[in-house]
Amino acid sequence: MTEAQPRTSSAERQEPLARPESSWVDSHDRLGARDFQRLATFIQDYSGIKVPPSKATMVEGRLRKRVRALGMASLVEYCNYLFARDGLAAEEIHLIDVVTTNKTEFFREPEHFRTLADEVLPRIAAERRVSSHAPVKIWSAAASTGAEAYTIAMVLAEQRRRQPELAGAVYATDICTEVLGTAQGGIFPAEMIAPVPAELRARYVMQAKDRASRLVRIVPELRAMVRFGRLNLMDQSYPIDRDMDVVFCRNVLIYFDKPTQLAVLRRLCDHLRPGGWLFLGHSETLSGFELPVRTAGTAVFRRS
Repeated sequence: MTEAQPRTSSAERQEPLARPESSWVDSHDRLGARDFQRLATFIQDYSGIKVPPSKATMVEGRLRKRVRALGMASLVEYCNYLFARDGLAAEEIHLIDVVTTNKTEFFREPEHFRTLADEVLPRIAAERRVSSHAPVKIWSAAASTGAEAYTIAMVLAEQRRRQPELAGAVYATDICTEVLGTAQGGIFPAEMIAPVPAELRARYVMQAKDRASRLVRIVPELRAMVRFGRLNLMDQSYPIDRDMDVVFCRNVLIYFDKPTQLAVLRRLCDHLRPGGWLFLGHSETLSGFELPVRTAGTAVFRRS
């Protein structure tokens, strides 16, 4: 129900002489078709992410953050800076940061973490007891703000409590520098950790002294297990060890076209040791691709 509005005189009901700045920007500062296409082509070539014309309004809204940060007047001036004044090299990382979508949750697609705890890590532990005591290496290849990487670290830490030979590290990479900064700090809204089981929350999550802040932080011991770094999956080679035990690359391939998916998957497989596991998102498939892996579960694959 709305509140009753006070009566106003005809003078008070007159239109303001100027619209608020935000309204002016929304109605007058838009990307032309040529500039949008140039941006979409650059974004796909650089990051693999397809940006269809239906996303133009979203792209405009996100790029205005860079327009304001650079003290420019409009998106037109920003595009002129990128493409006519050779500003793209200096701006590319910031541009990618603002246009990429970063959705992440703790224990997202929980079946995968049950598989990691109940099947994958026990098998690795058995192998380590027989052949070596090498550390377990797990890579979160699209880490966003770190929820997936810290979830993996919790599972690994819990398994290590029962099987000390499972010492290891989690490598977490993302193309977006902004989210990596958040990930390294390990500070999250309290509601974000709701999917974390209570026992694990008590062990691996610290509550803020000021409960009104509604923030929590991953404990130092767990943060020390995770190594964050920037990596673009479109690069032709990755600065990652080629004997990873497990690779998580979930819910990122859906943004790529088929040739890009295949190229990325081949590179990911190159970094898996024989017998290593690859986890994809539940909506992602390897159907039609020739890769050196076989199905080992729901969106789980094992290198031959």
